Amino acid sequence: MSTEQQTEAPAEGDGGGVAAGNDTLSVTDNRTGRTYELPIEDDTIKALDLRQIKVHEDDFGMMAFDPAFTNTASCRSSITYIDGDAGILEHRGIPIDQLCEHSTFLEVAYLLVFGELPTRPQLEAWVHDVTHHTFVHEDIKKFLTGFRYDAHPMGMLLASTGALSTFYPDSNQINDPVERYLATIRLIAKMPTLAAFSYRHNMGLPYVYPDNDLSYPENFLSMMFKMTEAKYEPDPRLSKAIDVLFILHADHEQNCSTSAVRGVGSSDVDPYSAVAAGIAALYGRLHGGANEAVLQMLRRIEKVDNIPGFLEAVKNREEKLMGFGHRVYKNYDPRARIIKSHADDVFEATEYNPLVEIATELEKQALDDEYFTSRKLFPNVDFYSGIIYEALRIPPGMFTVIFAIARTAGWISQWLEMTDDPDKKIARPRQIYTGAREANYVPVGERTGEDRISGPATRPS
Repeated sequence: MSTEQQTEAPAEGDGGGVAAGNDTLSVTDNRTGRTYELPIEDDTIKALDLRQIKVHEDDFGMMAFDPAFTNTASCRSSITYIDGDAGILEHRGIPIDQLCEHSTFLEVAYLLVFGELPTRPQLEAWVHDVTHHTFVHEDIKKFLTGFRYDAHPMGMLLASTGALSTFYPDSNQINDPVERYLATIRLIAKMPTLAAFSYRHNMGLPYVYPDNDLSYPENFLSMMFKMTEAKYEPDPRLSKAIDVLFILHADHEQNCSTSAVRGVGSSDVDPYSAVAAGIAALYGRLHGGANEAVLQMLRRIEKVDNIPGFLEAVKNREEKLMGFGHRVYKNYDPRARIIKSHADDVFEATEYNPLVEIATELEKQALDDEYFTSRKLFPNVDFYSGIIYEALRIPPGMFTVIFAIARTAGWISQWLEMTDDPDKKIARPRQIYTGAREANYVPVGERTGEDRISGPATRPS
């Protein structure tokens, strides 16, 4: 616990009279002249240590105001490390480029969940368990058929994932290691099935059941695109690209959706409901919709000849260059470098698409322009994933759904870590109240227009 070190106003020029150590932060409250010494651990102070800073003993104490928690560490985690300035992304300490080159998505999922790479027998058992839990209950299929024909696939995925908790009621025993493992397996295994079913419903096509002779990415492509053929055999270039995209999106530290999983999960809810919260957060256009925005931009450009004019419009703040830059990475997004190396294989394996040509030339011209490079506006993973999905003829509504398939491995890993954290508490942020105080109730018959502050918006007739 931090302690108040001085209660009197410091003498001028004596530094407050506090012998500050290398592992503490000295804070002087100029309102009272008191100085406090706060312990530093992992380059952070505990926000709760600020509570001792008061003007009067009956004060609540000092709080930190941090909208969107952009400078607040909400947890300790050993899953994913990011250095945005250096362009580093590691899972359990292993660089993302090594994982994409040598591993598979299911092996990376094991790494995230269990904290280490599996032995061969462990990997074989893990792949077997995931593969043989890909089917969903037939009543889930009935549930999905109840949606409108044009229902957004992300909304269908959100609802059906949450519904899984009703099919596995024992999953609320979150401290039971068997139930935890089963929920982990089921979520990773069934997410591609639910995603593909949502796509087929949206397209008006019959659902395709899992083919457990296929690998994880191959099975997903089969459930998406199988038509009348007896067995779907995906192009290995396409299945490899999908597997790499799954790895690249598997986890990304405490982003909005992961924070949602941890926040909802902190109430001891079952993991299906917690993951559904992550899907809900990812549904928002500011989180999961970036690659769709890339395609909208490419369609506005329309043709290669319009690229120079478009880039000038960006410089004049008349347009936005979507798919470039990143909130975390102030260098080249390491995920973008990796998926770029697979993009050409996908383009070779698919039909010509003019948007791909526009994207390729846009990237070239932007990277040749000092205006963008000096501002570290490099292509990010959303730029390449969007055009790969477009090349595969996957509709934009499915982009975020595919994102969710991959991120499920990260969400469940974060949930598992949170439930075992000795510092775990139910999420309960504070607020700064800015409303009225001690207002009196006015009977409805005595209220005038002057009393009215706001009201419902006018609805169209």
